[in-house]
Amino acid sequence: MSKDPVLVAHGGAWGIPDDMVEAHLNGVRNAIAAGWHALSHGGSAADAVEEAVVIMEDDDAFDAGRGSFLNREGKVQLDALIMDGATLRAGGLGCVEHIRNPIRAARKILSESPHVYFVAEGAERFAAEHGIPLCKNEDLIIPREVERLREFQSRTSEERADLFAPTISHDTVGAVALDRDGNIAAATSTGGTLNKAPGRLGDSSLIGCGCYADNESAAVSTTGWGEPIMKLVLAKWSADRVFAGNAPQWVVLEAMEYLKNRVAGHGGIILLDARGRFGIAHNTPRMAWAFKTTKEETSGIDRNA
Repeated sequence: MSKDPVLVAHGGAWGIPDDMVEAHLNGVRNAIAAGWHALSHGGSAADAVEEAVVIMEDDDAFDAGRGSFLNREGKVQLDALIMDGATLRAGGLGCVEHIRNPIRAARKILSESPHVYFVAEGAERFAAEHGIPLCKNEDLIIPREVERLREFQSRTSEERADLFAPTISHDTVGAVALDRDGNIAAATSTGGTLNKAPGRLGDSSLIGCGCYADNESAAVSTTGWGEPIMKLVLAKWSADRVFAGNAPQWVVLEAMEYLKNRVAGHGGIILLDARGRFGIAHNTPRMAWAFKTTKEETSGIDRNA
């Protein structure tokens, strides 16, 4: 039986300043348009989340792809994961410095490799061997982020303590989708945190932490402070609660409470089940989000109910 498709995207959960709201809203709307085009032309849920995330990786407003935060050495290091709920196959990569759209490479890993995860040079070699062009790291760096890193590194150690505050930028991007065949998928992509140590991985590209999809439960993408999210394996935790019979919107609200109360974490989450029910929540001041169904298309910067 054919299902009505659904697509949900997020562009990061933090204290998005007023002068950046429109850029974030435009970014998630453009992502929805690209993903929906794939769904409406017979594409799979995995196709849809890949296309949606590519748009946000290419958008300088977000901490993914070009325009990402710089690490301690002034380089962009990117992580991404895509997961197919029908097969539980996944493709992930971490700490890549020469791939403009890591979600494209992640999709190649999902579809063309017996492995699930590649890192650093090995990930880049796999990508190049499978038709993904490599780029210079400088091509991923923009002046705004050079200045952001310079300003941060000029602070005292006491002044740097607020790096993981809810108001600090966490512009990780993600999408979840349901296709006409009733399958769901999830994708998440990030440049990580500002001034991170080289080689640091966050939650975004780790199965069950920042991304998860299983037709029997839910497709999930998270954003925010990665270390607390990893400790709770939050995406899988949330999917399991849908499997147990809880409604998606209830689950995402509970997930944000759990994140805050258990490990003093903050972030945001989108979740979609194979029935087309979805939830959106965050415990930060704002989160850019958008969704589209056959009957409705909406975007916003704040949603917790």
